[in-house]
Amino acid sequence: MGVTDPAGPVMDRDEVDRALARLGQEHEAIETSLLALQDHAGRRLLEGAELTGVTRERWQATEARITLLWGYFDAYAAALRSAREIRARRRWSSREDLVELTGLLRGEAVTVAGNGTLSETFSLTALVDRMNELYATSLDLVVAADAVWSALPARIDLLAAELQRTRKLAHSVGVRPGEHPAGDDLERITRTLTRLREEVVSDPLAYWVPAEGSSAPGGGRPDTAVYDREARALEDVRREIDAVLTVRQDAEARLIRLRDLLSRADRTLAEARTARGEVLAKIAATEVPVVSGPPTVLQEQLATAAEYRRQARWHRLSPLLESLERKAEDELLRARESLTAVTAPLAVRAELRGRLDAYRAKVARHGLAEDPLLIERYDAARRMLWSAPCDLRVAEQAVLRYQRSAAEQLGSAGAPQDREGDQS
Repeated sequence: MGVTDPAGPVMDRDEVDRALARLGQEHEAIETSLLALQDHAGRRLLEGAELTGVTRERWQATEARITLLWGYFDAYAAALRSAREIRARRRWSSREDLVELTGLLRGEAVTVAGNGTLSETFSLTALVDRMNELYATSLDLVVAADAVWSALPARIDLLAAELQRTRKLAHSVGVRPGEHPAGDDLERITRTLTRLREEVVSDPLAYWVPAEGSSAPGGGRPDTAVYDREARALEDVRREIDAVLTVRQDAEARLIRLRDLLSRADRTLAEARTARGEVLAKIAATEVPVVSGPPTVLQEQLATAAEYRRQARWHRLSPLLESLERKAEDELLRARESLTAVTAPLAVRAELRGRLDAYRAKVARHGLAEDPLLIERYDAARRMLWSAPCDLRVAEQAVLRYQRSAAEQLGSAGAPQDREGDQS
């Protein structure tokens, strides 16, 4: 929409003709803009919608502005028509005609009826400015409402359709409200999207964020914060359901692995109990740790997991399997540590036997196998190590005495010392 030239002294014929030409162009531009506003999709939607809240209040004010805008335009058109009629009286306008035209084109000669008995008087320039202001304000509201309606309802509908598909999938794997947090989340998302769509349709301006510092009509963006939050929440639910589906697909393999882990732990504990009896029989003066039995609670939980699988209660099976897998690994590790602790004395005895035989072989290679002292000390150590129950402390001292004697006979400068003597 255009802006007229400022008022000046009495116009000549050429100035009048140029002014009328500009005013005619402005008239066409204003009329085109008003018709476009009249036919704007957002305006038609606002007229037909059942509005609420801030949109209802602002649209009522905007409708009044648009009505006033058309009144201004009619007055502007009438003034232009009057000016053209005066100019058309004569080919060469008289002084009186030019004075009248100057007053009409540059003076405050346009009177517009207002509300009730009030009326307003404008120059054509001021009237155009006023129409520009009303037009920009009205268009801003129409464009903002149309932008929200164009952006949000369709996106909400797409998300709602995805929500329905997710609900069906969730129901198929037992994710239901009151039984699984994801089922409760789906119910909340459904309620929020339903309410959001109703509010967006009836009060679109409540979901419009104007651009800071922008004077252009429709400067801003739709407020999608609520929509984005629910879209993220639905994505989280989908990931949870995917995890449950994964459980459904590999539940049998995981149950088999769990049974194998617990079976290996039971066998290891049984081996540890057997080894403990052997240690108590063969090793004297030794504290042997007690071996506990297999934890029945894990077997009970495993049976519960198998029952969940038979009943297709995948949402309950998923966390139970994860917990059982950690506990089964810990149980197998505990069983192995128990076996290691129980068999430690046997390992010490085996190490002493190996050390004794190694020194005997070394003595034999140097031709000292028939040495009476070495034979005596070897036989003493061997009797202790191969008798039951074996006192490991005494047997170790006997092996050390044999090593010392062998080292002395071999002339070794680094002969080991008798630990019993060192400790006394």
